[in-house]
Amino acid sequence: MGVMQTLPLSVIGASPAGQPSIGGIGAAQSAQILTGPDVPFIPRRLGSWWNTLEDLLWSQKKITDKIKRRAAGFAEANIDTAVNFGFHIRFDFANYFTQLHGYFAQVREELHKYDIKYIEHYSCNHVERPRGEAEFKKLHRNHRHHTLLFHDPIAAAHAQYEGYFFNDLCEVDLRDGSRGYARQYQLEAFCHNNPGFRDMHRKYLQRLDKEVGYDGYQVDDMCTYAGLTTCGCTHCRERFKRDYGHVIPPFADKSFFGDTNKPMLQWGNYENPVFRDWLKMKDDSVADHVKMVKETIGKKPLMTCCSSTGPVALNAISLNLERMAPHVDFFMLENVGTNIKSVNWLEKDAEALQQKDIAAKRGAAPTIACSYTIYKEGGYLGWGLARFWGVADWASTLQYRLEEDPVDSIEMEDAIRDPNNWEVKHSPLDFIEGKDLVEVRLVNNNYNRANGWKGTDGKEHWDKVRAWSEQFIKSNIGYRFLRAEELADATALLAEKTPLVLDSMACVSDAQFKSLQQFLAKGGYAFLALPFGTHDEKGHKRSKPLADQLHGKGLHIVQTATSGHVVEMLIKKGLIKPAIQQTGGDKGWAVRGRDHKGKTVLHFMNTAMVAVPHPTVKDTGNNPILVDINSAIKNNALVFEVDTRKIPLSALNILSPELKDRKIPVEITWKSKNSATLKVNLEGVKVYAVAE
Repeated sequence: MGVMQTLPLSVIGASPAGQPSIGGIGAAQSAQILTGPDVPFIPRRLGSWWNTLEDLLWSQKKITDKIKRRAAGFAEANIDTAVNFGFHIRFDFANYFTQLHGYFAQVREELHKYDIKYIEHYSCNHVERPRGEAEFKKLHRNHRHHTLLFHDPIAAAHAQYEGYFFNDLCEVDLRDGSRGYARQYQLEAFCHNNPGFRDMHRKYLQRLDKEVGYDGYQVDDMCTYAGLTTCGCTHCRERFKRDYGHVIPPFADKSFFGDTNKPMLQWGNYENPVFRDWLKMKDDSVADHVKMVKETIGKKPLMTCCSSTGPVALNAISLNLERMAPHVDFFMLENVGTNIKSVNWLEKDAEALQQKDIAAKRGAAPTIACSYTIYKEGGYLGWGLARFWGVADWASTLQYRLEEDPVDSIEMEDAIRDPNNWEVKHSPLDFIEGKDLVEVRLVNNNYNRANGWKGTDGKEHWDKVRAWSEQFIKSNIGYRFLRAEELADATALLAEKTPLVLDSMACVSDAQFKSLQQFLAKGGYAFLALPFGTHDEKGHKRSKPLADQLHGKGLHIVQTATSGHVVEMLIKKGLIKPAIQQTGGDKGWAVRGRDHKGKTVLHFMNTAMVAVPHPTVKDTGNNPILVDINSAIKNNALVFEVDTRKIPLSALNILSPELKDRKIPVEITWKSKNSATLKVNLEGVKVYAVAE
């Protein structure tokens, strides 16, 4: 299987020519970063433009005055892009589009006076239809942020737009033939395959663009929230037969639907290739709808919502960002919530960098992290994470998600004003220009997700990937994702000499195996945790695992990351030597290196934050709302040893919104031309700091 070997320093973070690349970026990724997306603008500091039901009273003076006041507030908060929020389940408002579009048009006009872009944001494929009194009350308790105004059951039978009755466009429940229903949101769902729905949506988009003239669009909920209960309509049955040659079986067929006594997200027999094909067909349907939207809006940028990309459970709701990516211009991650759990951000790092990599393959398309908050501290936390990840920050209050707003809740622009203004004045770093230090490439192969693979330990491939991500953060190792297409491309693999990490990749294609073999044969390094290649990319079991045929001096068989501190073990054995190693001060500050126009910038994010809960206010999951943040780190006098071949250094100062106008010099002691000691004082900082 290959001989265990120590990795020379020249391997990690080196360019193909063997010379250290700035920030550890290889030639292939550098080229992608230099090629920007073909979009008319790039959002950097976004904010939610909240709507309430009274805004339907436009053009009354109260409403027009509020628009002007809020636009001025957005400008004062240095927000460059406003995103519509509210009137969300859009076709519920079909009877009011004239006044609604008039309101939106004035918002756009006022924002444009301050050179603020305006992006639309709505759900196109649902209508609110609570079933029974309990569901009615649940909707009004949990989803006020949608801005609720829906038809009663009698009127709903006649609700329509452009001649299409909504009831005729809905997904069909495979259990009983009723309309598809997403119980988590009290929605009835339109079918992405229904040509009437797509025509209705296209015509609405054309009208919306003509009457409002948005700068961009976020068409939300591009998935199937009714999940595996749908869809049994004529259009879906015909497509499954045409594209995959199969018939959707009856719901009672356990060989297809599996154990339906479990929660819906766990349904399905992944051993059945017909079930796997059905999931792929459902993904195809959503992607085709996204493609139609992009074709309709033309050169204006398009994004959709995606809070997660990795887990197998996403197959059940057909949420597949990689499948939609060719038609999307901006990539948005819904990040931290409003409650105290939001300080535990390490588990989100993998999602953030995964989306960042998907965006990079679209020509460095802008990546945006949306963070929700009620109070200023949550807004600051989200802003800090966006800076740490090197993405745009979309700040959004979400008090309307609570059953009742706190009496001291604040406007969105007030929640983000301080960090935005500090950034513009003291540290105007452009995330598009930043190039991450990359010391390892972490492989996330979506064939494993698509085929529902799980190991004997009950863990799926994404569990392993996320465990590596968290361990890399704790050891200050810069990483990026490498996904299925790049793994199958030997040229792309060999364009960088950074080692690969592959954990529990059961589903591997012949092309990926051949590419990896070439990489190893030409001196590449890889850390491999079994199993590997027990199945092909379609989920069919191989007669022999591909791991039996994988050879190379640089191949290292390691334990799976969910078994313990694997990264620490690799560091102790000298198999990986991080470019940044902490030798003094309390552990807890994560460091991420990034190159900005030839200058190294170090971002610090606290992994040991302590949430201060609201004494009485809780979210819909009964979790206390985040009010403030403390730190469990006591000794903030940090010392780091830095390999300057990977991270070139010049004079650095610590900056942070928590330090206001203060700058704290970083003490740099050169040990040799290739190494230096950094003494960093983060006293007084609880959340985020930058050394630049």
